[in-house]
Amino acid sequence: MTLSPLRLALGAHLGQVLTPELAAQLEAQALAADTALVQRLEDHILQGPQVDLRTTHRFMGGMYARTIALDAGTTLTGAIHTTDHLNIVDGDISVTTDDGVVRLTGRHVLATKAGMKRAGYAHGPTAWTTVCKTEHTDLALAEQALVQDAERLQTRTLQPDHYANLALEN
Repeated sequence: MTLSPLRLALGAHLGQVLTPELAAQLEAQALAADTALVQRLEDHILQGPQVDLRTTHRFMGGMYARTIALDAGTTLTGAIHTTDHLNIVDGDISVTTDDGVVRLTGRHVLATKAGMKRAGYAHGPTAWTTVCKTEHTDLALAEQALVQDAERLQTRTLQPDHYANLALEN
């Protein structure tokens, strides 16, 4: 059994009082280790052909929802968000979480903290919607404000004319 970076870091602090400061430090160390592994997977994925995730966008009431459609057999990584957000998942996917890789079937809602980078493998058709709070109603501005490396998003790589053809619901 492979231990998560958080569990490994906790083992180094056995016998210490878990203060809020130590908890925050351990969480940051685990997040950085997980993010580095997912980034290595992303670098590998980017060497092959890319799959169009058929991204759709909705803005309403200070919220932005970005939905991707995954076919069975799709491996993907997500962007690092700069804010906490929610993910609504419907389908069959294995995905990295705070507790390691978890297979989700059916409908689930996941909370994601700022700074987390996820990876997933769709076992069957899956819809993944990320919901973020934002003051922006312009897609390019929302993406720039909500994620690191927005230029790596499919709306900017595989779908360069996406902005010109996008009809947003406000």
